[in-house]
Amino acid sequence: MSVSVQPVLCTSDCRDQNFDGIILIAQNYEQLPDELKCLKTPLQDYSAVDCCLGEEVVVVKVAGLPGNRLVFACTGPVDRDYDDVRRFTDAAANGIKRALKTGMKRPLLVCPPHRSYARNTLAAVLGALQVLYVPLEVREHQSSHHKVSVLGVWMKTKEEAAAIAELATALESGRFVYRDIGGSDPERMAAPRAAEYVKAVFKDSPVAVTVVSDLNTLEKEYPCLAAVNRCANSVPRHQARVIKLQYCGEGPIQQTLMLVGKGITYDTGGADIKAGGIMAGMHRDKCGSAAVAGFFQIIAKLKPKHLKVVGAMAMVRNSVGSDCYVADELVVSRAGRRIRVGNTDAEGRMVMTDLLCEMKEQALQEVSPHLFTIATLTGHAIRAMGPNYSIIMDNGAARRSGNDLQWQMAGEVLGDLFEVSTIRREDYEFHKGKSEYEDILQANNLPSSATPRGHQTPAAFLIMASGLDKHGVNSEKPLPYSHIDIAGSSGPFPGVPTGAPILAMATKYLQL
Repeated sequence: MSVSVQPVLCTSDCRDQNFDGIILIAQNYEQLPDELKCLKTPLQDYSAVDCCLGEEVVVVKVAGLPGNRLVFACTGPVDRDYDDVRRFTDAAANGIKRALKTGMKRPLLVCPPHRSYARNTLAAVLGALQVLYVPLEVREHQSSHHKVSVLGVWMKTKEEAAAIAELATALESGRFVYRDIGGSDPERMAAPRAAEYVKAVFKDSPVAVTVVSDLNTLEKEYPCLAAVNRCANSVPRHQARVIKLQYCGEGPIQQTLMLVGKGITYDTGGADIKAGGIMAGMHRDKCGSAAVAGFFQIIAKLKPKHLKVVGAMAMVRNSVGSDCYVADELVVSRAGRRIRVGNTDAEGRMVMTDLLCEMKEQALQEVSPHLFTIATLTGHAIRAMGPNYSIIMDNGAARRSGNDLQWQMAGEVLGDLFEVSTIRREDYEFHKGKSEYEDILQANNLPSSATPRGHQTPAAFLIMASGLDKHGVNSEKPLPYSHIDIAGSSGPFPGVPTGAPILAMATKYLQL
C-alpha cells in the first residue's frame, strides 16, 4: 500500500506560474521581506478598503501573481506570553480552506521565517497538509486521492525550499499513516485488517513487521490482552493482533526507543458498558497504536543512523457479550502479578501491560533503552489539561534525565504540545491489592474523569503490573519509562485525528 501523501513542490520564486494562487501566512504584511514586495503592495492598497484585513482570511485579485489571486491569512500577534507556533499552523489551515473555496488546485504557500520561531514555515506547511488529508475510506471509494494537485512551498533559496519540502513530506507521511489507522471506522481498521495495512505500508522498507495472531500464543504470552480479546475472538474479523515493528539504524546505535501503543479498535466498555450515548467515537481508542505506526513511517523515510526503535501495537476490540471479561476476575499478568479487574472499561491498561513487560525483558539487552506507552487512555487527561494537549509522565529513571521537560520543549517547536504530570506515591497506593486475593487492583468503579488523579494512577498500574517497579532508581538496573496520554490531543470526533504526539517525538529524537 502506497502512502499517498499530498505532493509538495518547492520554489524560490513567488511569481512561479506553475501555481494558480498564493496563500500568504504572516503576522502582518508591513514586515514582509524584500523578496515578497510583490505581495506587500496589493495588501497595502486592500487595507484602505477593508479594516478586517488582519482579522479575517481575505482574497485579493492581483495581476501578475500566479492565478491572479492572493489569499492572506494573518496569524495575529505571535509575541505575547501565551502565543506559540500554532498561530502559524492555524492560519495556514484557515488559509488553505479559503483557497479550496476559490477553486485553487495548485496553491503556493508563502510563510516567511520568523525570528522567534525556528520552524514556523514547516509548522504552517503541516497545518495546510492537515486540511488536505483525504480519509482512507474516501480514497478507497473514489478515483481522486487529493484535494489539490500539488501544494507549493516558497523559501528564499531553492536549497531551503527543497529541504523543507522533503522534511514536511516525511513528517506528513507519518501523520498520514496515523490518521488512516486512528481515524478509520471499527470495521475498516479491525485488528486483522490493521495488520494487513501495516504490513503493506512497510513492505520493502527498513521496518520489519511481524504479526502475532495465534490464540494460544496470545493467551500464553499476553494473558491480560487475551482476557480483553476473549469476547471479540468469537468473531473472526474482530480477533486480536499484536503487531510488532523494528527498525535498526546503520549505527553506531546511541539509543533504543521501545514503544507500546494502545490499539482498541472499538471500545464498548465491555460488561461495564458505555451507556448514555457516550460510546460514539470509540473507534478512536486505537490512536496510541496509530502513533507507533506513524512514528515508524517517519523513521522509515528519514532513516536515522543512531536509533534502534522497537514497537508493539496492541490491536484488540473490547466487545460485550456472553464471553466478555468482567469485573472481579483475577488475571495473572506476564510478570506474574495477580490483577483484580475493577472495571472492564479500563481495558487499555490491560492490553498494554504484558507488551510493556515483554519490552522490559528485552530492554535489559539494549543500548540506552527508554520504554514508552502511548494511549488515548483517560477522560481525566482531558478534564485535567483540556483538549489539544498530550500529557507525559516519567518514572524516576526517566525524570532524573529531565526527559519530560525535553519532550515538552520538543513539542513547542512544531506545536505538538505537552503538559508534564507526575506519578506520586498515592498512585501506587491506589492500585495495591485490597485483599489477599490480588496483588494489584486494575481500576476502581468510577470513570477516570470522576477519579482523583485519574490520569496518573494508570501509569502507576502499568509500572506495577508489568514488573517495571523492580527497575526503579533504587534498583541495580534502572529502566527509564514514560507514559503518554493522548486522550486530549489525538483529535476531535467528528473530525480528523491530529497525529499527536509523533511530531514531538520526531523533533526530539531526529533532531529536526
